[in-house]
Amino acid sequence: MKVPPPVAIPQPPAPPPGLAADVVASGLPVHPEDRVRLFSADQWERFVQEWVDSLRDEYELVERCGGAGDMGRDVIATVKGGKGAWDNYQCKHYQKALAPGDVWIELGKLAYYTLKSEYSYPRAYFFVAPQGVGPTLSNLLKKPHALRDGLLANWDKACRTEITKTEVVECDAAMKAHIASLDFSIFQTKPLLRIIEGHAKTRWYAARFGGGLPLRPDPLAPPSVPAANEAVFVGELRLAYAQHLKQDVKDLDAGLAARDDLREHFHDARVEFYSAEGLRTFSRDTLPQGEFEKLQDEVHSGIKDDVRGAHADGYQRVLAVVKTARALQLTSNPLTTRIYTRDRGGICHQLANDGKVRWVK
Repeated sequence: MKVPPPVAIPQPPAPPPGLAADVVASGLPVHPEDRVRLFSADQWERFVQEWVDSLRDEYELVERCGGAGDMGRDVIATVKGGKGAWDNYQCKHYQKALAPGDVWIELGKLAYYTLKSEYSYPRAYFFVAPQGVGPTLSNLLKKPHALRDGLLANWDKACRTEITKTEVVECDAAMKAHIASLDFSIFQTKPLLRIIEGHAKTRWYAARFGGGLPLRPDPLAPPSVPAANEAVFVGELRLAYAQHLKQDVKDLDAGLAARDDLREHFHDARVEFYSAEGLRTFSRDTLPQGEFEKLQDEVHSGIKDDVRGAHADGYQRVLAVVKTARALQLTSNPLTTRIYTRDRGGICHQLANDGKVRWVK
C-alpha cells in the first residue's frame, strides 16, 4: 500500500508586531536623510550654516548671505589664517539631483561679480544639495576645462539676462578673458551623509533631528581650594554659616573646624556647583544657545517662595531651598533626561553665584 505524502497543517497568520508607547506618541523615527529632504530652502541654508560653523579648526568666521543681494553666495566661510581666503557653500534644495543646467547661473554670477571686484575669487566652492549631484554634473566637476567650456556655451541661455535684473550681461571679450583666467578646479560637492555626520557633532543636531541627547561626561571634581569662579556663592555660604553659628566665619577651615555637618555641607555644595557647571557645558555643546539658562530660570521660579520664606537663619534657608529644588518637576526642558540630582542644588548655588539668590537677608 502506497503511503500518501504528508499534508502541511495550516498555520494561523502571524500576529502584527506590537506597538511601543513612544511610536504611538510620535510615530516611527524619520531618518535624517529623509528629514533633510523635507526642509524648506531656508531651513536647508540654516542647516548648512550650522554645520559649516562647527568647522572651527578651519574657519574663523561663517556668515549666511542667502537671499536677495547675495551676489551668488549662500554660506561663506573665512579661512582661519588665510589672509582673506574664503570658501562658498552654495545651497540648492531641489527635489532632484543637480544637473549642469542648475549651476550655470551660479558660475555666471561668480564670474560677473569677481570681474566687477565685488568680492575676491573663493578658495573653494561647494554645491550642497539634499539630492546630491547627478552623474553628468559629477563628471563635469572633475573636468575643470569642460566645466569652463560649458559655461561659455550656455552663457546666453542661462546667464545673459539672469545674473541681475538691472543689466544684460554680455559674454564679451573682457568677460571671456576673465573666465579664461579663473580656476575652475575649485568647484566641488559635499555628499549629504558626510554633511549629516558632521552636523551630528554640533549642538544643533538634537534640535533638528531628535533621537535624544548623547551621554553626558562625568562632571569635574572641585579643586581643593575654591577657585575664583566660586567666590560669590562661597561667600554667600560663609554668611549663612556665620548666622547659623552666631559668630563671624572669616576663614571657613577654622570657622567650621568643630562642625563636621557644616564642613560636609560645604563640600557637598561645591560638588553640586561643579556638577551644574558640567551640565552648563554639556548644554552648550549639544543644544542651541539658551537652553541651560531656561533651566536655571525654571529652578529659580520654583524656589522663590522658599527663598522669601521665614527661616531661622541663612543655613536653614539653604537647606530648605535646595530640598525644594530637588523635588521640582523639570519635565519641559530638553536637558531633563541628563539632569543629576546634585545638579539641582548646584543650580541654586549658581543662582547665588550670579547674585540672584541671597541666603542671609
